Parts: sequence; C-alpha cells; structure tokens
Amino acid sequence: MNAPEYREWTVADSASLYGVNDWGVGYFGLSNKGEMAVLVPRKEQPVSISLLDIIAGLEQRGHAMPVLLRIENLLDDRIRSLNQCFAEAIKNQHYRGEYRGVFPIKVNQQCHVVEEIAKFGGQYHHGLEAGSKAELIIAMSHLRDREACIICNGYKDAEFVELGLHARKLGLKCFFVIETPSELGIILEQSRRLGVEPLIGVRVKLAAKVEGHWFEDSGDRSLFGLSITQLVDVVDKLRDEGMLHCLQLMHYHIGSQIPNIRNIRDGVQEACRYYVDLVKEGAPLGYLDLGGGLAVDYTGAQTNETHSKNYSLEEYCVDIVETISEAMDSYEVPHPTIITESGRATVAYSSVLLFNILDVSYFKSNGLPDALPDECAESLTNLWATLQVLGEDNVQECCNDAVHYREEMRRMFRQGQVQLRELALAENLYLEVLQRTRLLLPRLRRIPPELQNLDEALADIYYGNFSLFQSLPDAWAIDQIFPVMPIHRLDEEPLNKAVIADLTCDSDGKLDLFANADGETRTLPLHDLKEGEEYYLGVFLVGAYQETLGDLHNLFGDTHVVSVRIDGDGGFEFVEEIQGDTIGDVLSYVEYNPKELYEQFRVSAEAAVKSGSISVKERQNMLRTFGNSLNGYTYFERD
Repeated sequence: MNAPEYREWTVADSASLYGVNDWGVGYFGLSNKGEMAVLVPRKEQPVSISLLDIIAGLEQRGHAMPVLLRIENLLDDRIRSLNQCFAEAIKNQHYRGEYRGVFPIKVNQQCHVVEEIAKFGGQYHHGLEAGSKAELIIAMSHLRDREACIICNGYKDAEFVELGLHARKLGLKCFFVIETPSELGIILEQSRRLGVEPLIGVRVKLAAKVEGHWFEDSGDRSLFGLSITQLVDVVDKLRDEGMLHCLQLMHYHIGSQIPNIRNIRDGVQEACRYYVDLVKEGAPLGYLDLGGGLAVDYTGAQTNETHSKNYSLEEYCVDIVETISEAMDSYEVPHPTIITESGRATVAYSSVLLFNILDVSYFKSNGLPDALPDECAESLTNLWATLQVLGEDNVQECCNDAVHYREEMRRMFRQGQVQLRELALAENLYLEVLQRTRLLLPRLRRIPPELQNLDEALADIYYGNFSLFQSLPDAWAIDQIFPVMPIHRLDEEPLNKAVIADLTCDSDGKLDLFANADGETRTLPLHDLKEGEEYYLGVFLVGAYQETLGDLHNLFGDTHVVSVRIDGDGGFEFVEEIQGDTIGDVLSYVEYNPKELYEQFRVSAEAAVKSGSISVKERQNMLRTFGNSLNGYTYFERD
C-alpha cells in the first residue's frame, strides 16, 4: 500500500479541524506556538493569553486538574455586546423605547458570577430574574440600581410575594409575573396587608412553536403561563379590584435555546398582538419581556440545528426591535421597554473546563513480527495472509475474512487449542487489518455499509481526569454538545480518533458526541500521549447550567474554580480561587460524619495492633493516610 502523501500540519489546520473560529466567536483562537488562547476584545486589537500560561499559574498556586476556569472579561463583554447591540438597533430603527437586560439567576447561581453581572451590568441597568425565594434574596442583595428590573417568575407563595413587596418599598423595580391564576390572590392579599402596590406582569402562552431540543417550552402544552381565558380572567379581577393600573408587564417564553431566527420573529409578532389588546383593555403595560431564547452556537455550524443558531447577535436585536416597532405603530401603541432574559448567551463563553488525560486505551496493533512463528494455527496464518493482500479492490472481503479468522482464534483459545500469545498476535493482526482499512476508505467510490462506522468502532479511549456527571451533566442527560479539543500541540496533526471517558465507573461517563464541519461526529481527533508530559483538554462554553446541575456520581465533588481577569498589557490576575471539594466534604453531603469515620477506622486499626496483625508504626501510617485522604481532592492527583 502506498504511503499517504506527506503535508506539514499547521495551526490553521487545527483551527479548521476543531472549528475554533466558528464557535469561538472571537473569544478563542490559536497562537503560532500551537496553543489555545483566550482573546479579550479591545478597540485596537484583542489581548491574547495562552491557556497553558494560565494552567502554569494555577499549578504554582497548588490547583491540580481538573479546574473550572472563569474568564471575567468574557462575561463582561457578553453583557456589553448585548446591551450595545440593542442600543444600536433602537437608534437605527428610531425606536421610542428602551432596552433592559435581565440575567436569569438559575442559569448560573454562583456568587462570583452574579456579583460580576450586577457590578458590570450596572452601567446598562442590567437586572436579574428570580424563580425562587432563594434567588429573589440573591437579587435583592445584589441590585442597587433603581432602573434595573427584578423579574419574579415561577410559583410564588406568600413569603415570596412579601419579599418582593419589600423590594418595592426599597425602590427596586420588582415585577411579579403571574404564571397561574391562583397567584393573583396571594399577590393582592399581601399587597393589602403591607400597603404596597405591586408591579404585576402576566406570562402568556403563545401558540408559536420553536425548533430544537427545548421545543416543549412553547405552544399550548408549555408548562408555565396563562391560557387566553385565564389571561382575560386576570384582567377582569384586577379591574374589579381597582388595580388594573398595576399590570405593567407582559411576558412570554418560547424556548431556552432557539436556533432559528424565524421562530424568534414569529414569537415576537404574536406577543405584540397580545400586548396591544391588553393595552386596549386598559392595562398601562410599558414593558414587554421576551423571556430567554438567545442561542449559543455550540457547534459553530451557523444552522438551525439544536446546538447551533442561524443568526448573529446583531440580527437578533434588529429583528426584535423592528418587529415590535412595526406592530406598535400599526395600532398607535407607545413603544414598550424591551426586556430579554438572556442567560445562556451571557455566561456560556466565560467558563472553560480544563483537565488532563491520565491514560489511553489504543485500538491499534501493538507491533507485528516480521514473520509468523513456526507451526502456528491455520486461522492465524490466514489472518496474516489477509493482511498481506488487503487493498482498495477487496476491502469488504478482507474485513469479512479478518472477522471470521479472529472469531476462530477466540473459539480455539476457549477450547485450549491455541495459547495466550497466539491469541494476542491474532488480535494485533485483526486490528491492523481494520486500521489499514480505515485509511483506505476515503479512496473508495462507495463505502460498504458495514464499514461506515469504522472510526467509531476503532476509537481510542482517552481517560480524562474529570466527572461528566459533576462538570458536564447536560452532555449526559440531554446529549448537549460542547466544543472539546486539546489546548496545546495544535501545530501537530492529531492522528487518533478518540472518545473520552471520565473517572466514574459508569458506562455513561464518556464524551462520544462532538461537532465538526459536517455536523455531529462520534469521535474526536487527538494526539498520542508523550512520556512524562501532560496532555490537556478543554471543554468550552460550559458557563450555563453545568455548575449547579452537577451531581456527586461516585462521590466526585466540585472541581477547583478559578476566576481570572486579563489586563490590557497581556497579563492576568487570579481574582478568585475556590478550592474544590475534599473527600470529607462530599462524604458529609451524603450524611457521613468525617470525624466519626476516622474514629471508626482508628478503632479497627487499634484492634489490629492488639491482635498482632500490624505494628504501632503501621497503625500510625494508616491513620495518617486515612486522614490525608479525607482532606484530599476527590479527583486523580499526580504524585
């Protein structure tokens, strides 16, 4: 077989292979040294920092892999971009209203994230959305800006409403969005009791349906919101109570990640009809809340597939402003303040999961001899002959033969007719046939159906130092695709097709769904490991939902979390360092008392000393190891 023509691999090839310039949207890029870099937008040119340099700083500070890295600059830039794009669209469309962004706390409840959004977003009057009493307490504690909105969604009991009314007393724009008719009575009762007029919103169920994984959030069967008859009842009750003037906001939500801009425009058009008629009913309104839906292009494909999107941020803002403007002008209704609850698109880019690879199981031959040993089994000889004649014109036949002879060798081994080393040689020959076949497939005019998934069948297994269930729960639960790639050696060609297994002893604990230029793929190109050198991977766009949804599968706890801020000179500082869970921490989460566990082990060790099984010195070493482990990281630690 002719050797493939050699061509030097370049950094640009890696950028294309992993789609960095597509899903990275200018926040990530590759350096000339073949390293992944964070690119912080600046007016002149972006400031670039290598992730390897950040990892070096992490290790100097005692943070072992895995680490969740937050880049504050990217979080700030997402808030800036969202507000400035809406401001530009409002100006260009001569819109006679304002924009107020709101961040849904449920998307990332971590204190440092919410603090940064409230702090940096203050200049844009960027608010917060709360779906529970706990989240409302966070919002009330962090927002100081009287122009920013607090949007209260979800089911609300009397205590929830009382908290929100106290926010109103403090001068905060805290809206109660009515999700079910029963909430109105609670709001009115607490309002009368405290003597505070509420700001009320209504969530309307739209008929508009959306594409993508979250389509069930939309349409008549959506879980939250008022039907048209319930909406009319709420309006009538408010009018009867003399409080229709409190109805100042209309809200809808048709999906968390809407990949198709047409669905967004359709939803806005329908919502405007409800808004106009509510105004005609006598409700003053003034605020139109479009909910979430601004998508993140996890694949970079720029399509209307579930994990992508077919529009830019600029197009999103222009379409919304233009649609609302046209609808309101048609009925001579004042332009409302536009609210969007963009969570995913605000925080996804700012977090990266970094981890090292511990080991690899390669599915390729482990070296072949120059010739077969004398007097070997006939099936082994036939496997050898199959390898010698393999070519483009007999790929299917040779693969069929290889499968047959490999099975014959396994049968003979079970029956004691061949020995272990002969079976090992047969397995090596079989893998060599398949690997050479894989290289031949691109040359074939038609690939046989049985061989179309050969890459997946031969994928090497790279063992990553992380827990899928703790750090990337959506990848397991809903097949969410995240960009995954090496963060160095990107000036070398990655020759291995791989899947990534985590540390959990669970068959679901793996990453085996990735994005490429042609859509989804089951394998990821990776490099061979080098002796004595760490191999680092990054999972990108993980800032939305993953931290809070993570569970303690196999009692792997939270990773270290580190926030960095990159300065204009290309340096960076560690602004926050949060140690990951210790083994003692995660044991306490599932109701074990670490001190009691230590004492129980001490008693067992002392009994072993008394029986003569171990020495006192051995007892001390055991107790020291046990105690150190309780205080140690739950993930794999290098010596």
